[in-house]
Amino acid sequence: MTKQTYKADILVVGGGTGGTAAAIQAARRGAKTILVSEFPWLGGMLTSAGVSAPDGNELVAFQTGLWGRYLQELRQRQPGGLDNSWVSFFSYDPRVGAEIFADWVQELSNLHWISGQVPLEVLQQGNCVTGVRFADFTVTAKIILDGTELGDLLALGEIPHRWGWELQSEWGESSALADFNHITQSYPVQAPTWVVVMQDFGEDVAPEIPPAPNYDPSLFAGAWDNYGAEKFLNYGRLPENRFMINWPICGNDYGEGVGRLIESEKAKLEFLQECRWHSQNFAHFIQNNLGRRYGLAESVFPCNSALALHPYYRESRRLVGLTTVREQDILPMAGGRVASLFPDAIAVGNYANDHHYPGFNLPLQPKSMRWGGRWTGTPFTIPYRSLIPAETDGFLVCEKNISVSHIANGATRLQPVVMGIGQAAGMAAAMCVELNYQPRDLPVKQLQNALLNSLPDPAILVPLFNLDISPKNPEWLNWQLYYLNNPQIYPFNGNYPGSSPDTYNHLNDSQVLPRRGDRFTGIFRRINQQDYCFTITAPDAYDGQTWQVVTLRSHTQEQLQSAVHEQQLTIWGHLNHAGHWLLASEIDIS
Repeated sequence: MTKQTYKADILVVGGGTGGTAAAIQAARRGAKTILVSEFPWLGGMLTSAGVSAPDGNELVAFQTGLWGRYLQELRQRQPGGLDNSWVSFFSYDPRVGAEIFADWVQELSNLHWISGQVPLEVLQQGNCVTGVRFADFTVTAKIILDGTELGDLLALGEIPHRWGWELQSEWGESSALADFNHITQSYPVQAPTWVVVMQDFGEDVAPEIPPAPNYDPSLFAGAWDNYGAEKFLNYGRLPENRFMINWPICGNDYGEGVGRLIESEKAKLEFLQECRWHSQNFAHFIQNNLGRRYGLAESVFPCNSALALHPYYRESRRLVGLTTVREQDILPMAGGRVASLFPDAIAVGNYANDHHYPGFNLPLQPKSMRWGGRWTGTPFTIPYRSLIPAETDGFLVCEKNISVSHIANGATRLQPVVMGIGQAAGMAAAMCVELNYQPRDLPVKQLQNALLNSLPDPAILVPLFNLDISPKNPEWLNWQLYYLNNPQIYPFNGNYPGSSPDTYNHLNDSQVLPRRGDRFTGIFRRINQQDYCFTITAPDAYDGQTWQVVTLRSHTQEQLQSAVHEQQLTIWGHLNHAGHWLLASEIDIS
């Protein structure tokens, strides 16, 4: 039987966080787009991998583009809100996230989504990728994007790529190792985690979780000793008394023979089975130690499973691109709070550099900082040239597979920045079709302008802590363009100086950021620089309780910085019981 061939402007292979964003953005731009995914849910890390407590880009200033729209949709759809866990400011039922992506795709008549297929062959003419063959069909397209979890098209197309560690001698990264050793051999890439969702049944009635093969309780001994059981469970607390189990300390990270992921299909399946068993065994260990009150939340994922559809991959094959993002590119400038700005910036991230190797902690150059009464990460940018192969045409990457070092991947791999990368890749692909350009020839200024003006979801390209006004406000676009056109004067402190490039007149954003949440009155105390607490006096239900005060808004951050120790304040916001913090959205000083 002759297998069908589809033709499109753009083909996106892989329905993960970046691939989904890329397909949606390309179709919104008007390109005829085909998205082929392995799994029946779109969204990858955010949904089908079960990591529905995302990290990074949490400040209001960075909640833009498709990432910002996703958060808005979650707030509207998730009963009970998103203030549930202490690992993230946004935790939700992964089914809600999957519904959002499915709805977005359904709205686009020029986006055709095919699920249940994996790529088998990359078609090329000369140095140009022209199509991809799947088991049941072939797709040819003008631009093809690799949005797979492990950079599968890079391998199939023999497009130059990296896997694993680079030494200090490669790029002069301070945190890289001087020599290859047993660590680089045991853990060529970061350990994946097969997320499992558990549930609090309220009493000891949960069905027993059987141990999987190779159960060894000593692997999990002491998992929550330094936290306590309640805080351990609240780490990834979800709505409806459920818990995302994605725990790095003697938990369900799994890296034994992780190199098997790219050795052969048989070796990969063996690793995946062991990884899944490891998480089941951790869930069994939790139940064994905390009681039958806790069991599997068996209805969360398809087929009534409590285990995610696939592992949470932290690292994949990585493109050899026109530019490689290194550790130096994600660290703060000397004396500053932000990384230097790439002139061809197309996405923003701010998470700390976070590496996972079971039983081994890699010392890393610090990029964390305190802001808004809490820890956050140094903002950095992703260059467009890191999405483009050094030699191959007709091809872009849009996932964790960008051109990035093994060390820097620990910060660029997080969900929000990957969604931003996907949005930019989808926009670039659509514009290449429109203008008849190869990705390497697309004028980056045109791409940046398109992303900044992309309706309904403009994407931030220059991280500025105090630019959390609406992208609809002309000030937002003016400052983005100002620093993209003048990257050499991008401010070290990450704050724009006023309401226009020429005049200092700090924007009062209280009208743009209205008071939200509940009203609390009490006494403010300054524990340390960027460390605040608040003893509530009203309402009566919380009288005498002391909570940490944090904020994600620049206007409120400035108010906290100027507040006087032991001053009486009124704060509007939300209490997060898992993290025991008051998330402040607005403050009145009495």
